[in-house]
Amino acid sequence: MDAAPVMPTNALGTAPRNRKNPAKPKGDNKQPSQSSAPAKGSGSTKLRGLPKDSPEVRMSKTLSWLLRHGAQSEGLPMRPDGFVKVTDLLANPRVVPLDHAQLQEMVKADAKQRFALIEEESVWWIRANQGHSMKAVKELELKPILSISDIPTKIAVHGTTNAAWDLIAAQGLSKMKRNHIHLAQGIANENVVSGMRKSSQILIFVDIERALVDGIKFSLSDNGVILTEGDERGILPTKYFTRVETAKRIPIPGWEGVALEPTTTR
Repeated sequence: MDAAPVMPTNALGTAPRNRKNPAKPKGDNKQPSQSSAPAKGSGSTKLRGLPKDSPEVRMSKTLSWLLRHGAQSEGLPMRPDGFVKVTDLLANPRVVPLDHAQLQEMVKADAKQRFALIEEESVWWIRANQGHSMKAVKELELKPILSISDIPTKIAVHGTTNAAWDLIAAQGLSKMKRNHIHLAQGIANENVVSGMRKSSQILIFVDIERALVDGIKFSLSDNGVILTEGDERGILPTKYFTRVETAKRIPIPGWEGVALEPTTTR
């Protein structure tokens, strides 16, 4: 990534200010006035990710968390289509001292195209293309999938872990706290595939056509991830699993189904 390294100081080269909220004066029962300014969040400057991650990776994970899950708790106003103002985002203590140019470079360089950055009437906005858990995000620009031909690779596969497979085998895929179940258009190996972690240990192939016939709705995100809310319970039942394999392409006993050729996105 060509973005400048994230330094532990602000843009002026000085240490970040203490952003802890001052104690509320005793006896002050006044209600806060209404304002168009962003609400104050946690004030935390901690980046997401693991200590072993590079500063750039930790910043990317922090942006993903803010735009998918943490906007409300961090006081970031968000439109129903998932966009927040870039100025509001860059004012969040977690991403200081990231600037607009660095943000643009991060969005451009992101191999999985996790983010969308747009300018409307001289105002810049950013959003995560998918993966939201915030229920207020309801107007993502998703392309409906009406048949398997609407999926460029004609493949829909979910990657998961060995630990999660036992529960999935019993109840099906669940969207859990997210708004959608995510499926990829191929296997995450040598090529980058949006919608699946490279660390996935189990591959679950899904019969899109059969699910569509039964009324399950699917759509494509801007970065090519196949999304579904599942049935009325938020579940994609196991009857739509055509085949289940390990990451080494070895069929899981009892789930052999129809053999598929190793496929990656184009």
